[in-house]
Amino acid sequence: MLSYQHAYHAGNLADLHKHALLAAALDYLTGKQKPLSYLETHAGRGLYHLRGAEARKTGEAEAGILRAEAESWLPAGHPLLRALAAVRAAHGPDAYPGSPLVAAHFLRPGDSAHLAELHPAEHTALTRNAPFATIHHQDGFAMAQAVCPPQPRRGMLLIDPSFEVKADYAALPRFVGQIARKWNVGVIALWYPVLTDARHRPMIGALQDAHPEALLSEVAFPPARAGHSMTGSGMFVLNPPWGLAEEAARLGAIFRDRA
Repeated sequence: MLSYQHAYHAGNLADLHKHALLAAALDYLTGKQKPLSYLETHAGRGLYHLRGAEARKTGEAEAGILRAEAESWLPAGHPLLRALAAVRAAHGPDAYPGSPLVAAHFLRPGDSAHLAELHPAEHTALTRNAPFATIHHQDGFAMAQAVCPPQPRRGMLLIDPSFEVKADYAALPRFVGQIARKWNVGVIALWYPVLTDARHRPMIGALQDAHPEALLSEVAFPPARAGHSMTGSGMFVLNPPWGLAEEAARLGAIFRDRA
């Protein structure tokens, strides 16, 4: 559970999919003059540098956000591009926001944020990079159970585990159901990897059976390198904000045509 470090994968195609949907959702939610809460179960360090040693080792950002920018996958003014520009203006041209700093671009005074990260080094970095939030050095699932329903009640939860713990696949449908009962007005978004062995399928089937009204967005892309088992990215969203289904459809078409 403590070995995963996202710096090796920041800005990859899965991040592009996840962060484009996250930014679109928050852009809509913060367009209304009502305060909200943002929660994240597995926040990482919040800020990455795409020319750093970790990112250069895998090259995943080159095939992800950097390629997408060079080829104009996202239209000018897209919420993710706005967040990315703000982070680069503050932290340098090679900076890339993890989901906490994507969220930070949209959050306003009066909004609330709770971020959990268990990895000691990542937690230390997150504390430095996300001063706008309450940082929890604990299991993210436990944090969400304790905080939900948050105040303000309007808002969004991003569930984004590394899935290194295979038991997460079986446990997540029950966890999502518990949070949905506690926080029936919250936008609850679960990111998951699409893998060649399809281990995510029973989880998604159980979630769809329990929440048939939810939005499911999956995109496919080539493996990052030979033998790599991730060939796509998925987002399952309860109470999706207005317009998110259309954004998911646009992203799906982009990945089908270009990835």
